[in-house]
Amino acid sequence: MNDHVILLHGIWMRGITLLPLARRLRAAGYTVETIDYASVFRGIAPAVQRLRERMLASDAPAVHLVGHSLGSLVALEAARESGGLPQGRIVCLGPPLLGSAVARGLAAIPGGKILLGHSADPLLAGVRPWIDSRRVGVVAGRLPFGIGAAIGALAAPHDGTVSVAETQLEGIADHRTVDTSHTGLLFSTEVVELTVGFLRDGCFSERAA
Repeated sequence: MNDHVILLHGIWMRGITLLPLARRLRAAGYTVETIDYASVFRGIAPAVQRLRERMLASDAPAVHLVGHSLGSLVALEAARESGGLPQGRIVCLGPPLLGSAVARGLAAIPGGKILLGHSADPLLAGVRPWIDSRRVGVVAGRLPFGIGAAIGALAAPHDGTVSVAETQLEGIADHRTVDTSHTGLLFSTEVVELTVGFLRDGCFSERAA
């Protein structure tokens, strides 16, 4: 039986945006599912609970999580301090782990916080340092294409939405930057290679670095 991967999308997105990544991970030998969640209208808490339930329901040898942007925060909170979950690893793609300057800029605009909805708090604050045994790898983009830079003061390098500095959380096992924009992380062959390598080995291979 193959390892299983659960994919999680970012804010304002839907699971359909993860289909190209899902196809490539299936080609690499994983079974894959995506979790759709109402990032604005319900926030991440229901998604965290649903993700834990899906992990527990799997009979695969390992259940890995791959999150894009806000989806990375969902993955980390679901796996944090949760005994009894199946083994596996986590890959975060363009995650605002230390909080998002773009979210802060949007929240400062009249009515802007409404656009963040119930996901405002985690996007503004980020997540706590990672102290669990489950290994976490982060891939950050450094191609500055996106409207985020016009909303928040993004420190270079950044992917147009999240700065590389915002992705560097204490306790993660490995970190790589790639020449890709925030959305481009979902379509990059290099990102897929890095993701597969980390899910397999618990670190990013030097060949794909």
